[in-house]
Amino acid sequence: MNVETILKTKGAAVVTIAPSATIAEAVALLTRKRIGALVVSTDGREPLGILSERDIVHGLGQRGAILLDAKVDELMTRSVITCAPQDRLADLMALMTERRIRHLPVLDDGRLAGLVSIGDVVKNRLDEMEWESSSLKTYIAGAA
Repeated sequence: MNVETILKTKGAAVVTIAPSATIAEAVALLTRKRIGALVVSTDGREPLGILSERDIVHGLGQRGAILLDAKVDELMTRSVITCAPQDRLADLMALMTERRIRHLPVLDDGRLAGLVSIGDVVKNRLDEMEWESSSLKTYIAGAA
């Protein structure tokens, strides 16, 4: 199973925010959309960074409430780790675990094509394991 499989199910919509927006605006958008990360982009096609709930919590811990007036580009993670539609879920699980990240923008020919979370990856892997288990049970029952 690969990333493209996830995007076919969940869709390719990605919530983005401009680097010039405030952290308060980012918090409001995260809350309204009930998501854990925003891709930072000026055009919705090229990721300039990513801003997660974790980034905001760490920023609040260091700077306090004044952080809410700061700009997204002051806090965002600039070195964005991405994946491609053809990447395997097992590889994503390893990457996300190793790098301790929960969201990966999906790039197709250098353009933003979706966003996958660790929850998406785990859910799809569990679905795959359930299908394999069911197939094996059916095979064994038929061979008996």
